[in-house]
Amino acid sequence: MAAKIEATKFIDNLDRVAKVRSEIADYLNQMVATLNQAESEGKNQSGQLGLDRDIQDLNQVSKNLRQGCFRLLVLGDMKRGKSTFLNALIGENILPSDVNPCTALLTILRYGQNQEVTVYFNDGKPPRKVDFKSFKRLYTIDPAEAKKLETENKKAFPDVDYAVVEYPLSLLEKGIEIVDSPGLNDTEARNELSLGYIKNCHAILFVLRASQPCTLGERRYLENYIKYRGLSVFFLINAWDQIRESLIDPDDPEELEEAEERLRHVFRANLAEYCQIEGYDCYDERVFEITALNALRRRIKSPELSLEGTGFPEFMGALNSFLTQERAIAEFRQAKILAHQTSKHIQDAVERRIPLLEQDVEELKQRINSVEPEFEKLNQIREQFIGEIWRVRDSKAQIITESFRSYVLNLENSFESDFQRYQPDLKFMDLLNAGKRKAFEASFQEAFENYINDKIAGWSISAEREMDTGFSQLSRLAAQYGTDYAKVTNRITEKLTGHKPVAGRLSQSSEQEDSPAWATWAMGLVSLASGNFAGAALAGAGFDWQNILLNFVAVVGISGVVTAISGMILGPITLLLLSFGVGALQIDKARQKMIQEAKKEFAKHLPQIAQDYSPQISEVVQECFNAYEQEVVKRMNDDIQARKAELENLIQQREQQKVNQEQELKRLTHFKDQVTSTFNKIETIYQNFVSSVS
Repeated sequence: MAAKIEATKFIDNLDRVAKVRSEIADYLNQMVATLNQAESEGKNQSGQLGLDRDIQDLNQVSKNLRQGCFRLLVLGDMKRGKSTFLNALIGENILPSDVNPCTALLTILRYGQNQEVTVYFNDGKPPRKVDFKSFKRLYTIDPAEAKKLETENKKAFPDVDYAVVEYPLSLLEKGIEIVDSPGLNDTEARNELSLGYIKNCHAILFVLRASQPCTLGERRYLENYIKYRGLSVFFLINAWDQIRESLIDPDDPEELEEAEERLRHVFRANLAEYCQIEGYDCYDERVFEITALNALRRRIKSPELSLEGTGFPEFMGALNSFLTQERAIAEFRQAKILAHQTSKHIQDAVERRIPLLEQDVEELKQRINSVEPEFEKLNQIREQFIGEIWRVRDSKAQIITESFRSYVLNLENSFESDFQRYQPDLKFMDLLNAGKRKAFEASFQEAFENYINDKIAGWSISAEREMDTGFSQLSRLAAQYGTDYAKVTNRITEKLTGHKPVAGRLSQSSEQEDSPAWATWAMGLVSLASGNFAGAALAGAGFDWQNILLNFVAVVGISGVVTAISGMILGPITLLLLSFGVGALQIDKARQKMIQEAKKEFAKHLPQIAQDYSPQISEVVQECFNAYEQEVVKRMNDDIQARKAELENLIQQREQQKVNQEQELKRLTHFKDQVTSTFNKIETIYQNFVSSVS
């Protein structure tokens, strides 16, 4: 069972994480200043050391830390109390939470000194600032309008991308950013917007309602968009207190206990499979029974009031552990690794430079010329690794494309059984009424869209597994090639200086962290994408291939397949049912005939679907690996060029002027010691933080 924690303690822990972020960012900036100063001084001494990549990466990670936040995505059907829950979480009633569907936009709630809303558009219009009252009035839709949009599968505001709500709240100031999504049983078009944002968030808060346990729509989205995707999901079962209101005798404790246990059994049966982490059952740490309205009332009355009995202390305890321990450690570890890489690079560069200061120019040139074969070997290692990326890319593109083709062609075999659960409550007599026939056809088209979208999303899970396998394979290959690369660079140092580099000089470093910087990135230990945490599946890439694939699948599922064939299927089905005479058919028989005819018409188009979209699937897969390759090549080239520039700069300076060896020795040694000292401070902060939360 998750430990309890009150809202004020949660904010205190977030504040502590924010302070550690700031401390580490300050030291990274200090390291950048030291590197910049050394490179500036080096121009007039023995030459620069080629530290541009180190400076660029340190600046980026420092910026990420300063802008860092924990982004939470709130999902759930409409009328589950999402906005009430969010208001209780942040401690103020600022989001609309009446009986209407409320905001129809993806809304990002973040800290700001002023209370304002900015609406961002997708059609080229500049952002629009509005006050809270205008925002609620302009971008809230009533149930009738929502139903109409759902029938027409349209967005309420097609020109709007998202809205940002800024508010001076303690929770937001301490690094929490909340994304409030439209309801999942809203239009399919708006669902795409919500679900497409999943990979950009650190955790998902999925809000359900005790009085409506796991509806078909909720199970559908959990199955197709949450399951097997490695997401961190917290389930909030809201309005738990309303169970008592449904009892014949609300004051009977035994009846209440029985009702609650029955409901717990239902939720566990539906949610347990989404609460598994590498075989570990974390159900009790991920599912919480809450009463958001009671929690909100208490927090508005006084922030100091206990939330005991509302489920919030238990939920906040679990969220606190996840964000301020697990996620924070991952974030700080990346900064520590990058500082370690920089410190190691500086040590190596200085220790190469110092022995060369006493060499005359001609002998120095000879030594530099002697390492040309090693530089050629570095180029060969780069080309070999590129070849491995291409091999994995082409293999995965072929496997995933063939799986898509096979999957689509086999949809015919399971169509009758699969489509059963998507059928709307069709009123077949509406076929005889020309005015109602469009509604009948619209209902069928919506059902077909949901079916296709879910089937394609189901296939995408297997595609993601293949991509995971591919990037994990490249991660292992990067480690191997990184080891070979390091051996060559050590030989360069040995041939230049006459002695072997000293290994293991920096404490607390792992063999992986001692790899070349480009290899550490390619292995997935460091990601420079803001808000993104590295991992083997991503191979540390500064792009999110899962989003590329997920977004493409959404386009294929809705815009491509459905638009292309749903209209073609509807015509023959309508004609078939009319030809039989609706009155002569029983409802069950009519449904059966409809599905059989839909299957027959659907099957005609499956080969064309497979043929049309397979090349696009292949291109998307290749695009992900190509982006990875481009960044790897850029980083390897930067490293090779920096090593060459380091030597060329030395030759150039020695030819132009005499270098004061004693003065330069002191400068370089002081520079190295400064960087090492700064790294040690970052490592100490990291180790202290880890110890304090363990």
